[in-house]
Amino acid sequence: MTDNWFNPRGSRPEDGWTDVIDGRVPGWAHTGLRTGTLRDGGSLRLGAGAVERIVVPLAGSFTVTYDDAVADDSAGTAGGAVQELEGRASVFEGPTDVLYLGSGTAAVITGVGRVAVAEAPTDTVKPTTYIPRRDVPVELRGAGQSSRQVHNFGTPAALDAARLIVCEVITPAGNWSSWPAHKHDTERPGQESELEEIYYYESAVARGSEHVAPDAADPFALHRTSASDDRPIDEFRQVRTGDVALVPYGWHGPAVAAPGYDMYYLNVMAGPGPERVWNITDDPAHGWVRQLWESESLDPRLPYLKEDV
Repeated sequence: MTDNWFNPRGSRPEDGWTDVIDGRVPGWAHTGLRTGTLRDGGSLRLGAGAVERIVVPLAGSFTVTYDDAVADDSAGTAGGAVQELEGRASVFEGPTDVLYLGSGTAAVITGVGRVAVAEAPTDTVKPTTYIPRRDVPVELRGAGQSSRQVHNFGTPAALDAARLIVCEVITPAGNWSSWPAHKHDTERPGQESELEEIYYYESAVARGSEHVAPDAADPFALHRTSASDDRPIDEFRQVRTGDVALVPYGWHGPAVAAPGYDMYYLNVMAGPGPERVWNITDDPAHGWVRQLWESESLDPRLPYLKEDV
């Protein structure tokens, strides 16, 4: 079953991509996501439309051949180039290197593995930029069972983009993420941003438990979105690797990693507001739980980094 706000893996295939989310989804306008799997000799294409993008390796390594008019000279790529993305074995290895493609850039992706492309429509052209893994800001957020790891490669502090705000989150088994529930669906300058949000999920047997889990293990997580005003929305979904949840408005959270299964999600945000900023409002029924973190310790299972796996 497919509806506007929940898209199981493979429910929106197009031109070799496993799933394509964009403005053709009813009620959706400001963000997009493409996911795809490549094998030797395969390729995935990105047209030179009025859209900015971030290429994010999920599992595997890739080569991005691109052509644009404005590139980041520090990467030695002005005027069009080939960029190698080392990637990672899985999303649970910690951050990956990524490539931001400015609006109007055409590209071809080759390699072996699974890749995601975050998108936002815009006519504003920003420099195409390569961000190596070592330069990705890694934040350990929350405490106790709200501990999680955030990779802020596409946030305003880390990337000069026009609209996109992108990050990814690893949540150890049994922990809650996107918590307390919050919203960003009303433009209130300095207080709250109006942003659509995409959650692309993956789940896997918890790190260190691979030798215990049977072949029949079925990794999953939980996603929740609920109404914050008179716009109806009521989503409570069991999500697995490749599933996509859309948040057009409303309270969202928690995203819950089931005991025994680590959870990952890629967040893609953008909106119509004049400022590229992530300002949120906590659900007043739950925002108080942030105070508990002051007396709790960070989950000792964090961080998840490549050398730890």
